[in-house]
Amino acid sequence: MKKTPLFLRKNIVFLFVFIVFSLVLLNIKYYEFEVSEKDIDSSLIGLTINGSSTTNFPNKDSGYAIDSIRCDKDATGVWDYENWGLKIRNITQSRTKCQINFVSKYSEGILNGTDPVLKEGLIPVMIDDNGIVHKASLGWEWYKYEDKKWANAVILNNESEVYYDGDEIPEEKIESYFVWIPRYKYKIFDMGNYEGLTTTQNKQQIIDVQFGIDTTSDSDTTCTTPMESGASGTCSVGKYMTHPAFLAFGTNGMWVGKFETGYKGATTISEAEQNENNPSKIQIKPNVYSWRRVQIANAYLSSYHYKREYDSHMMKNTEWGAVAYLQHSQYGSQKSVRVNNNSSFLTGYAGALEPTCNHMGQSEECNRNESTLPGVDGVYTFNYDNPKSVVASTTGNYSGIYDMSGGSWEYVMGVMVNEAGIPCSGVDENSHSGFNGAYCAIAGELTTGIPMPSPKYYDVYQSSTSDSNYQRRILGDATGEMGPFFNQNNRFTGSWYEDEAYFVRFGAPWFYRSLYALGTGAGMFSFGIHYGNPVIDVSFRVVLVA
Repeated sequence: MKKTPLFLRKNIVFLFVFIVFSLVLLNIKYYEFEVSEKDIDSSLIGLTINGSSTTNFPNKDSGYAIDSIRCDKDATGVWDYENWGLKIRNITQSRTKCQINFVSKYSEGILNGTDPVLKEGLIPVMIDDNGIVHKASLGWEWYKYEDKKWANAVILNNESEVYYDGDEIPEEKIESYFVWIPRYKYKIFDMGNYEGLTTTQNKQQIIDVQFGIDTTSDSDTTCTTPMESGASGTCSVGKYMTHPAFLAFGTNGMWVGKFETGYKGATTISEAEQNENNPSKIQIKPNVYSWRRVQIANAYLSSYHYKREYDSHMMKNTEWGAVAYLQHSQYGSQKSVRVNNNSSFLTGYAGALEPTCNHMGQSEECNRNESTLPGVDGVYTFNYDNPKSVVASTTGNYSGIYDMSGGSWEYVMGVMVNEAGIPCSGVDENSHSGFNGAYCAIAGELTTGIPMPSPKYYDVYQSSTSDSNYQRRILGDATGEMGPFFNQNNRFTGSWYEDEAYFVRFGAPWFYRSLYALGTGAGMFSFGIHYGNPVIDVSFRVVLVA
């Protein structure tokens, strides 16, 4: 009989091997597993569940998770949670043995079924009080929202590398950090129907949040779309409403970029100023230069193509609101998030002092901004690795989200439509987002850009010539509900903590959030407006859903 040619055996890419073992000798059943290496003679597998040997392979929905996979002869085992199977890599010798240990999957009762959802490539981690990252076991208590410890996960530069539970993951091995925002409903505290400015200053309050996969029945669609002045619906102050950020994708939560998006490989401020569609340049980590001067369409495309298996996309205005409300709930820091005052646009930094004046006093003691090199403290600014930086986190500890107060401005996918209901690309042929759409300052429209994406990827706001017509808000987006809005020093600083508050209008149809140079106006509840074109101090953020 002819032997199979060596070159054919050497080019087998995916080999499914059925191994039948003797239950008496090996205490193991019959298994199928995927192998991506070549010329395998055989592999031996052992199983435990919560420390006890078993011959029964747990089902995907059994409530068990991988605690560890250890293979001999320098091979590595990786569990594919999506397809619920084992992948063995780097097999170079016959009869390689792998031990798979399952444990009961950790879940937190108060989340009511909205625990983090992971897929291959997203690694659960725990971050020490000094910022060091360790791989977490899904059987460990790796998050606890009741104690303001939010779930974190990372994506590696080389996704084929394997880390075992408890292993430190070096910073240089990490491409991106994400933080889980569980699905929740919140008690409406203000309907946000404000038009114009007042002399009354608002008072921030703790937002009542309840986690859960249910969709509240005491509200209808008028609660999650803009309402005209005087319009009525079943929503009202004191009722609970499922936050709209979770409705568009039908998800139990979302993974939010822990930092503003950085530009991979940039070693100077200017190198991170790139107006391009290039998902391979996305990195979301501390102490890197924020990706700026990018048109909204390119920011959207880069985000969209970053991780399609996770439905990655550029952050929407309502998604920003979902993080902001959780930050000011019983599960977040519940106070003004310290401004990232690093004028080099480095991610994860925190001001040494809380600003006490607005942007007009940025050179004074009341509002210090400072430039540093990556990972280096200044006199008035702390880098992420310094534990003092946690005042800039949404939780007041390393588990939270950074750069949502100060840092760069961040474009979000929230746009005004014109009177005909067409989304505004920008204001004219020179200042626009790159999306096809109407010009909202002159007659005409952009037709040489890219089409607007599916409606689930952006929030829509009704037309107006006024940037103080706040009643066009979407409940949950952290705009109109932060009123009433007042004028201070010729700035609209009526949002919570005197944050800036400009609403989209015909001359500036796109929302952005925050900026370090605004001083007291730069907080998490600030919102401003622009054209959608590349701007030197505007970045963006990436969100994943699962």
